Amino acid sequence: YFFISNVHLSLFSISPQQFPSPKTSTHNSSNLCLSGKVYVYDLPPMFNKELLDNCSSLDPWSPRYCDAVLSGGFGRKAATQLAEVVPESLAPAWYWTDQFMLEVIFHNRVLKHACRTSEPESATAFYIPFYAGLAVGRYLFTNYDNKARDSDCEMLLRWVQEQPHWKRSNGSDHFITLGRMVWDFRRSGENGWGSSFVYMEGMRNIQRLVIERSPWDPLDVGVPYPTGFHPRSDADVLEWQDYVSTHKRTSLFCFAGGTRGAFKNDFRGYLLSYCKNESDSCRVVDCSGTRCYNGASAILDTFLGSDFCLQPRGDTYTRRSVFDCIVAGSIPVFFWERTAYDQYEWFLPGEPTSYSVFIDNNAVKNGSVSIRNVLEKYSREEIRKMRERVISIIPQILYATPQEGLETIKDAFDVAIEGVLRRIKKQW
Repeated sequence: YFFISNVHLSLFSISPQQFPSPKTSTHNSSNLCLSGKVYVYDLPPMFNKELLDNCSSLDPWSPRYCDAVLSGGFGRKAATQLAEVVPESLAPAWYWTDQFMLEVIFHNRVLKHACRTSEPESATAFYIPFYAGLAVGRYLFTNYDNKARDSDCEMLLRWVQEQPHWKRSNGSDHFITLGRMVWDFRRSGENGWGSSFVYMEGMRNIQRLVIERSPWDPLDVGVPYPTGFHPRSDADVLEWQDYVSTHKRTSLFCFAGGTRGAFKNDFRGYLLSYCKNESDSCRVVDCSGTRCYNGASAILDTFLGSDFCLQPRGDTYTRRSVFDCIVAGSIPVFFWERTAYDQYEWFLPGEPTSYSVFIDNNAVKNGSVSIRNVLEKYSREEIRKMRERVISIIPQILYATPQEGLETIKDAFDVAIEGVLRRIKKQW
Protein backbone atom coordinates (compact mmCIF):
# COMPACT_ATOMS: atom_id res chain seq x y z
CA TYR A 1 0.00 0.00 0.00
CA PHE A 2 2.73 2.46 0.88
CA PHE A 3 4.67 1.98 -2.36
CA ILE A 4 4.54 4.99 -4.65
CA SER A 5 5.59 4.13 -8.17
CA ASN A 6 8.68 5.90 -9.50
CA VAL A 7 9.05 8.04 -6.36
CA HIS A 8 11.91 7.39 -3.97
CA LEU A 9 10.89 7.82 -0.32
CA SER A 10 13.86 10.09 0.32
CA LEU A 11 11.98 12.76 -1.61
CA PHE A 12 9.53 12.96 1.25
CA SER A 13 12.11 13.96 3.84
CA ILE A 14 12.29 17.71 4.43
CA SER A 15 14.28 19.06 7.31
CA PRO A 16 12.73 21.92 9.28
CA GLN A 17 16.09 23.69 9.01
CA GLN A 18 15.28 24.34 5.34
CA PHE A 19 12.76 26.93 6.42
CA PRO A 20 14.00 30.37 7.49
CA SER A 21 13.75 31.50 11.11
CA PRO A 22 10.17 32.59 11.82
CA LYS A 23 11.32 36.06 12.93
CA THR A 24 13.30 36.74 9.78
CA SER A 25 11.45 34.92 7.01
CA THR A 26 9.79 37.11 4.41
CA HIS A 27 7.22 36.72 1.67
CA ASN A 28 9.62 38.06 -0.95
CA SER A 29 7.80 38.14 -4.26
CA SER A 30 10.95 37.17 -6.16
CA ASN A 31 11.24 33.76 -4.53
CA LEU A 32 7.79 33.10 -3.09
CA CYS A 33 6.69 30.60 -5.72
CA LEU A 34 10.00 28.92 -6.51
CA SER A 35 8.48 25.56 -5.55
CA GLY A 36 5.52 26.06 -7.87
CA LYS A 37 1.88 27.04 -7.83
CA VAL A 38 -1.23 25.38 -6.50
CA TYR A 39 -4.56 24.89 -8.19
CA VAL A 40 -7.61 24.66 -5.93
CA TYR A 41 -10.44 22.46 -7.12
CA ASP A 42 -13.89 24.02 -7.09
CA LEU A 43 -15.68 21.08 -5.54
CA PRO A 44 -19.45 20.57 -5.54
CA PRO A 45 -20.79 22.36 -2.41
CA MET A 46 -21.82 19.10 -0.74
CA PHE A 47 -18.15 18.41 -0.01
CA ASN A 48 -17.46 21.62 1.90
CA LYS A 49 -19.82 24.61 1.91
CA GLU A 50 -22.99 22.60 2.56
CA LEU A 51 -21.35 20.94 5.55
CA LEU A 52 -20.90 24.38 7.10
CA ASP A 53 -24.41 25.46 6.12
CA ASN A 54 -25.76 22.38 7.92
CA CYS A 55 -23.47 22.83 10.92
CA SER A 56 -26.05 21.64 13.44
CA SER A 57 -25.74 18.13 11.99
CA LEU A 58 -21.97 17.94 12.55
CA ASP A 59 -22.25 17.03 16.25
CA PRO A 60 -25.02 14.64 17.35
CA TRP A 61 -25.10 15.98 20.91
CA SER A 62 -24.48 19.69 20.62
CA PRO A 63 -24.83 22.60 18.18
CA ARG A 64 -21.32 23.76 19.11
CA TYR A 65 -20.07 23.33 15.56
CA CYS A 66 -22.28 26.21 14.48
CA ASP A 67 -20.06 28.32 16.72
CA ALA A 68 -16.94 26.52 15.56
CA VAL A 69 -17.44 27.26 11.87
CA LEU A 70 -17.76 31.01 12.41
CA SER A 71 -15.00 33.43 11.35
CA GLY A 72 -13.68 31.12 8.66
CA GLY A 73 -13.17 28.23 11.10
CA PHE A 74 -11.67 30.29 13.94
CA GLY A 75 -14.92 30.25 15.93
CA ARG A 76 -16.30 32.89 18.26
CA LYS A 77 -14.18 35.72 19.59
CA ALA A 78 -12.76 35.05 23.06
CA ALA A 79 -11.70 38.58 23.99
CA THR A 80 -14.23 39.04 26.80
CA GLN A 81 -13.41 35.80 28.60
CA LEU A 82 -9.65 36.28 28.24
CA ALA A 83 -9.57 39.94 29.29
CA GLU A 84 -7.78 39.12 32.54
CA VAL A 85 -5.29 36.73 30.94
CA VAL A 86 -3.93 38.30 27.75
CA PRO A 87 -2.84 41.88 26.97
CA GLU A 88 -5.77 44.10 26.02
CA SER A 89 -4.19 44.93 22.68
CA LEU A 90 -4.02 41.23 21.74
CA ALA A 91 -7.42 40.10 23.05
CA PRO A 92 -9.13 40.57 19.62
CA ALA A 93 -6.72 38.00 18.14
CA TRP A 94 -8.05 35.22 20.41
CA TYR A 95 -10.91 32.91 19.47
CA TRP A 96 -12.62 29.80 20.82
CA THR A 97 -11.21 27.68 18.00
CA ASP A 98 -12.25 24.06 17.70
CA GLN A 99 -9.35 21.64 17.35
CA PHE A 100 -10.92 19.98 14.28
CA MET A 101 -11.27 23.08 12.06
CA LEU A 102 -8.03 22.66 10.08
CA GLU A 103 -9.82 21.92 6.80
CA VAL A 104 -11.88 25.12 6.92
CA ILE A 105 -8.96 27.30 8.01
CA PHE A 106 -6.64 25.86 5.37
CA HIS A 107 -9.20 26.20 2.58
CA ASN A 108 -9.80 29.89 3.32
CA ARG A 109 -6.06 30.57 3.35
CA VAL A 110 -5.17 28.70 0.18
CA LEU A 111 -7.84 30.58 -1.78
CA LYS A 112 -5.94 33.82 -1.13
CA HIS A 113 -2.42 32.42 -1.38
CA ALA A 114 -0.04 34.31 -3.65
CA CYS A 115 0.96 31.06 -5.36
CA ARG A 116 -2.56 29.98 -6.18
CA THR A 117 -3.20 29.72 -9.92
CA SER A 118 -6.49 29.63 -11.79
CA GLU A 119 -4.80 27.81 -14.68
CA PRO A 120 -4.41 24.11 -13.89
CA GLU A 121 -1.89 23.67 -16.70
CA SER A 122 0.58 25.84 -14.77
CA ALA A 123 0.03 24.15 -11.39
CA THR A 124 2.65 22.11 -9.57
CA ALA A 125 0.10 20.81 -7.06
CA PHE A 126 -3.66 20.37 -6.88
CA TYR A 127 -5.51 21.00 -3.61
CA ILE A 128 -8.71 19.10 -2.82
CA PRO A 129 -10.74 21.25 -0.37
CA PHE A 130 -12.88 18.41 0.95
CA TYR A 131 -13.88 18.81 4.60
CA ALA A 132 -13.30 15.13 5.26
CA GLY A 133 -13.10 15.44 9.04
CA LEU A 134 -16.44 17.22 9.24
CA ALA A 135 -18.06 14.78 6.82
CA VAL A 136 -16.80 11.66 8.57
CA GLY A 137 -17.16 13.10 12.07
CA ARG A 138 -20.95 13.15 11.73
CA TYR A 139 -20.99 9.35 11.76
CA LEU A 140 -18.31 8.38 14.26
CA PHE A 141 -20.14 8.36 17.57
CA THR A 142 -23.56 7.01 16.67
CA ASN A 143 -24.82 3.76 15.22
CA TYR A 144 -24.08 4.47 11.59
CA ASP A 145 -22.77 1.62 9.46
CA ASN A 146 -19.60 1.56 7.38
CA LYS A 147 -21.49 2.54 4.24
CA ALA A 148 -22.53 5.85 5.81
CA ARG A 149 -19.03 6.54 7.13
CA ASP A 150 -17.52 5.96 3.69
CA SER A 151 -20.17 7.45 1.41
CA ASP A 152 -18.96 11.07 1.22
CA CYS A 153 -15.35 9.98 0.78
CA GLU A 154 -16.22 7.58 -2.02
CA MET A 155 -18.24 10.22 -3.87
CA LEU A 156 -15.43 12.75 -3.50
CA LEU A 157 -12.85 10.38 -4.96
CA ARG A 158 -15.08 9.50 -7.87
CA TRP A 159 -15.44 13.21 -8.65
CA VAL A 160 -11.71 13.93 -8.40
CA GLN A 161 -10.71 10.93 -10.51
CA GLU A 162 -12.92 12.20 -13.32
CA GLN A 163 -10.94 15.45 -13.54
CA PRO A 164 -8.51 15.63 -16.48
CA HIS A 165 -5.54 16.76 -14.41
CA TRP A 166 -5.81 13.78 -12.09
CA LYS A 167 -4.82 11.50 -14.92
CA ARG A 168 -1.41 13.05 -15.59
CA SER A 169 -0.08 11.74 -12.28
CA ASN A 170 -2.76 9.41 -10.91
CA GLY A 171 -3.06 11.79 -7.97
CA SER A 172 0.58 12.02 -6.86
CA ASP A 173 0.55 15.81 -7.38
CA HIS A 174 -2.65 16.18 -5.35
CA PHE A 175 -2.96 16.95 -1.65
CA ILE A 176 -5.66 17.28 0.96
CA THR A 177 -6.06 18.35 4.59
CA LEU A 178 -7.59 16.02 7.17
CA GLY A 179 -8.90 17.85 10.21
CA ARG A 180 -9.21 14.81 12.45
CA MET A 181 -6.65 12.28 13.60
CA VAL A 182 -5.65 10.04 10.72
CA TRP A 183 -6.94 7.00 12.63
CA ASP A 184 -10.48 8.28 12.04
CA PHE A 185 -9.85 7.58 8.34
CA ARG A 186 -8.10 4.20 8.64
CA ARG A 187 -10.79 1.66 9.39
CA SER A 188 -9.60 -1.89 8.99
CA GLY A 189 -12.08 -4.72 9.10
CA GLU A 190 -15.84 -4.68 9.25
CA ASN A 191 -16.02 -3.74 12.93
CA GLY A 192 -13.19 -1.22 12.93
CA TRP A 193 -13.35 2.44 13.92
CA GLY A 194 -14.07 5.30 11.55
CA SER A 195 -13.94 5.57 7.79
CA SER A 196 -11.69 3.68 5.39
CA PHE A 197 -10.93 6.87 3.40
CA VAL A 198 -7.13 6.59 3.49
CA TYR A 199 -7.28 2.96 2.33
CA MET A 200 -9.47 3.68 -0.68
CA GLU A 201 -7.84 3.13 -4.06
CA GLY A 202 -8.09 6.78 -5.08
CA MET A 203 -6.12 7.89 -2.01
CA ARG A 204 -3.10 5.74 -2.82
CA ASN A 205 -0.94 8.66 -4.01
CA ILE A 206 -2.60 11.73 -2.49
CA GLN A 207 -0.49 13.55 0.08
CA ARG A 208 -2.19 14.44 3.35
CA LEU A 209 -1.72 17.27 5.84
CA VAL A 210 -3.20 15.91 9.04
CA ILE A 211 -3.25 16.91 12.71
CA GLU A 212 -2.07 13.41 13.69
CA ARG A 213 -0.19 11.33 11.16
CA SER A 214 0.71 7.69 10.90
CA PRO A 215 4.48 7.39 11.50
CA TRP A 216 4.60 4.55 8.95
CA ASP A 217 2.96 6.34 6.04
CA PRO A 218 5.23 8.68 4.00
CA LEU A 219 2.20 10.43 2.51
CA ASP A 220 1.09 11.76 5.90
CA VAL A 221 2.47 15.08 7.15
CA GLY A 222 1.68 16.07 10.73
CA VAL A 223 0.62 19.72 11.02
CA PRO A 224 -0.23 21.66 14.21
CA TYR A 225 -3.67 21.55 15.75
CA PRO A 226 -5.33 24.98 15.55
CA THR A 227 -5.02 26.92 18.81
CA GLY A 228 -7.00 29.96 19.94
CA PHE A 229 -4.42 32.62 19.03
CA HIS A 230 -4.68 33.91 15.46
CA PRO A 231 -2.42 36.94 15.01
CA ARG A 232 -3.52 39.77 12.75
CA SER A 233 -0.02 41.03 11.99
CA ASP A 234 3.68 40.53 12.59
CA ALA A 235 3.31 42.98 15.47
CA ASP A 236 0.81 40.68 17.21
CA VAL A 237 3.27 37.78 17.04
CA LEU A 238 6.19 39.80 18.37
CA GLU A 239 4.14 41.36 21.15
CA TRP A 240 2.88 37.95 22.25
CA GLN A 241 6.38 36.48 22.22
CA ASP A 242 7.56 39.33 24.42
CA TYR A 243 4.58 38.89 26.74
CA VAL A 244 5.13 35.17 27.36
CA SER A 245 8.91 35.62 27.73
CA THR A 246 8.47 38.07 30.62
CA HIS A 247 5.35 36.58 32.22
CA LYS A 248 5.77 35.63 35.88
CA ARG A 249 5.68 31.86 36.35
CA THR A 250 4.95 30.75 39.89
CA SER A 251 4.57 26.98 39.40
CA LEU A 252 7.18 24.45 38.43
CA PHE A 253 4.76 22.41 36.31
CA CYS A 254 1.09 22.00 35.49
CA PHE A 255 -1.45 19.67 33.94
CA ALA A 256 -4.75 20.40 32.19
CA GLY A 257 -6.97 17.49 31.20
CA GLY A 258 -9.63 15.04 32.18
CA THR A 259 -9.71 11.38 33.12
CA ARG A 260 -10.43 8.65 30.61
CA GLY A 261 -12.25 5.97 32.59
CA ALA A 262 -12.60 3.72 29.54
CA PHE A 263 -8.81 3.33 29.35
CA LYS A 264 -7.13 0.71 31.51
CA ASN A 265 -4.57 2.28 33.85
CA ASP A 266 -5.65 5.75 32.72
CA PHE A 267 -2.43 7.81 32.72
CA ARG A 268 -4.23 11.14 32.63
CA GLY A 269 -6.12 10.16 35.75
CA TYR A 270 -2.79 9.35 37.36
CA LEU A 271 -1.40 12.79 36.45
CA LEU A 272 -4.45 14.53 37.87
CA SER A 273 -4.03 12.77 41.18
CA TYR A 274 -0.28 13.30 41.16
CA CYS A 275 -0.59 17.04 40.53
CA LYS A 276 -3.19 17.47 43.24
CA ASN A 277 -0.83 15.76 45.69
CA GLU A 278 2.04 18.02 44.55
CA SER A 279 -0.02 21.20 44.77
CA ASP A 280 2.90 23.27 46.02
CA SER A 281 4.68 22.67 42.68
CA CYS A 282 1.92 21.73 40.25
CA ARG A 283 -1.11 23.67 39.03
CA VAL A 284 -3.99 21.60 37.71
CA VAL A 285 -7.06 22.24 35.58
CA ASP A 286 -9.38 19.25 36.00
CA CYS A 287 -11.51 18.87 32.88
CA SER A 288 -13.15 15.65 34.08
CA GLY A 289 -16.43 17.28 35.02
CA THR A 290 -16.58 19.68 32.08
CA ARG A 291 -15.81 19.53 28.40
CA CYS A 292 -12.78 21.78 27.98
CA TYR A 293 -13.52 22.37 24.34
CA ASN A 294 -11.44 24.93 22.51
CA GLY A 295 -9.40 25.88 25.57
CA ALA A 296 -10.48 28.02 28.50
CA SER A 297 -9.15 31.06 30.29
CA ALA A 298 -8.13 28.86 33.24
CA ILE A 299 -6.06 26.62 30.95
CA LEU A 300 -4.23 29.50 29.29
CA ASP A 301 -3.61 31.17 32.65
CA THR A 302 -2.23 27.92 34.05
CA PHE A 303 0.17 27.41 31.14
CA LEU A 304 1.31 31.02 31.34
CA GLY A 305 2.09 30.62 35.03
CA SER A 306 4.08 27.37 34.81
CA ASP A 307 7.61 26.51 33.70
CA PHE A 308 6.62 23.07 32.42
CA CYS A 309 3.34 21.56 31.23
CA LEU A 310 2.67 17.82 31.33
CA GLN A 311 1.57 16.43 27.97
CA PRO A 312 0.49 12.78 28.06
CA ARG A 313 -1.18 11.18 25.09
CA GLY A 314 -4.82 12.11 24.54
CA ASP A 315 -7.46 9.71 23.23
CA THR A 316 -4.76 9.09 20.64
CA TYR A 317 -1.04 9.85 20.84
CA THR A 318 -1.37 13.56 20.08
CA ARG A 319 -3.42 16.31 21.69
CA ARG A 320 -4.10 19.95 20.95
CA SER A 321 -2.91 20.88 24.44
CA VAL A 322 0.70 20.48 23.24
CA PHE A 323 0.28 23.55 21.05
CA ASP A 324 -1.71 25.50 23.64
CA CYS A 325 1.20 24.86 26.00
CA ILE A 326 3.85 26.04 23.52
CA VAL A 327 1.87 29.15 22.58
CA ALA A 328 1.89 30.07 26.29
CA GLY A 329 5.69 29.70 26.42
CA SER A 330 5.55 26.71 28.73
CA ILE A 331 7.99 23.82 28.20
CA PRO A 332 6.18 20.59 27.22
CA VAL A 333 6.90 17.35 29.08
CA PHE A 334 6.17 14.29 26.94
CA PHE A 335 5.62 10.70 28.06
CA TRP A 336 5.28 9.09 24.62
CA GLU A 337 7.62 9.95 21.74
CA ARG A 338 4.75 9.76 19.26
CA THR A 339 2.96 12.65 20.96
CA ALA A 340 5.24 15.10 19.16
CA TYR A 341 8.66 13.82 18.08
CA ASP A 342 7.33 11.47 15.39
CA GLN A 343 4.63 13.87 14.27
CA TYR A 344 5.52 17.48 13.53
CA GLU A 345 8.96 17.35 11.91
CA TRP A 346 8.37 20.47 9.79
CA PHE A 347 7.28 22.56 12.74
CA LEU A 348 9.17 21.52 15.86
CA PRO A 349 12.97 21.57 16.40
CA GLY A 350 14.95 18.51 15.41
CA GLU A 351 16.65 18.47 18.83
CA PRO A 352 13.87 17.44 21.28
CA THR A 353 15.86 18.33 24.38
CA SER A 354 16.20 21.93 23.22
CA TYR A 355 12.52 22.66 23.80
CA SER A 356 11.02 19.74 25.75
CA VAL A 357 11.50 17.06 28.41
CA PHE A 358 10.84 13.36 27.88
CA ILE A 359 9.93 11.06 30.77
CA ASP A 360 8.94 7.50 29.90
CA ASN A 361 5.38 6.80 30.97
CA ASN A 362 6.24 3.29 32.16
CA ALA A 363 8.90 4.62 34.52
CA VAL A 364 6.36 7.02 35.98
CA LYS A 365 3.72 4.34 36.40
CA ASN A 366 6.03 1.85 38.11
CA GLY A 367 7.33 4.51 40.47
CA SER A 368 10.98 4.38 39.40
CA VAL A 369 10.90 8.03 38.29
CA SER A 370 9.38 11.06 39.98
CA ILE A 371 8.14 13.79 37.63
CA ARG A 372 8.83 16.47 40.19
CA ASN A 373 12.36 15.24 40.88
CA VAL A 374 13.18 15.23 37.18
CA LEU A 375 11.94 18.77 36.64
CA GLU A 376 13.54 20.16 39.78
CA LYS A 377 16.96 19.16 38.45
CA TYR A 378 16.75 21.77 35.70
CA SER A 379 18.53 24.98 36.65
CA ARG A 380 16.95 28.38 36.08
CA GLU A 381 19.43 28.99 33.27
CA GLU A 382 18.52 25.72 31.56
CA ILE A 383 14.83 26.56 31.86
CA ARG A 384 15.43 30.02 30.45
CA LYS A 385 17.20 28.62 27.38
CA MET A 386 14.50 26.01 26.79
CA ARG A 387 11.78 28.64 27.11
CA GLU A 388 13.56 30.84 24.59
CA ARG A 389 13.54 27.93 22.15
CA VAL A 390 9.86 27.27 22.80
CA ILE A 391 8.99 30.92 22.23
CA SER A 392 11.03 31.04 19.01
CA ILE A 393 8.83 28.36 17.41
CA ILE A 394 5.49 29.94 18.35
CA PRO A 395 5.00 31.69 14.96
CA GLN A 396 5.25 28.48 12.94
CA ILE A 397 2.54 26.67 14.93
CA LEU A 398 -0.05 29.47 14.61
CA TYR A 399 -2.71 30.05 11.95
CA ALA A 400 -2.89 33.78 11.23
CA THR A 401 -6.09 35.71 10.68
CA PRO A 402 -5.30 37.51 7.38
CA GLN A 403 -6.19 35.20 4.51
CA GLU A 404 -3.19 36.56 2.59
CA GLY A 405 -0.88 35.72 5.50
CA LEU A 406 1.23 37.93 7.75
CA GLU A 407 3.60 40.58 6.42
CA THR A 408 6.95 38.81 6.85
CA ILE A 409 6.47 36.01 9.38
CA LYS A 410 5.59 32.54 8.15
CA ASP A 411 2.90 30.75 10.14
CA ALA A 412 1.90 27.07 10.16
CA PHE A 413 -0.04 27.40 6.92
CA ASP A 414 2.97 28.91 5.13
CA VAL A 415 5.28 26.16 6.35
CA ALA A 416 2.79 23.46 5.34
CA ILE A 417 2.04 24.79 1.85
CA GLU A 418 5.70 25.40 1.04
CA GLY A 419 6.63 21.97 2.31
CA VAL A 420 4.03 20.11 0.27
CA LEU A 421 4.90 22.10 -2.87
CA ARG A 422 8.56 21.17 -2.41
CA ARG A 423 7.66 17.52 -2.00
CA ILE A 424 5.61 17.44 -5.17
CA LYS A 425 8.12 19.44 -7.21
CA LYS A 426 10.95 17.06 -6.25
CA GLN A 427 9.12 14.00 -7.47
CA TRP A 428 8.89 15.35 -11.01
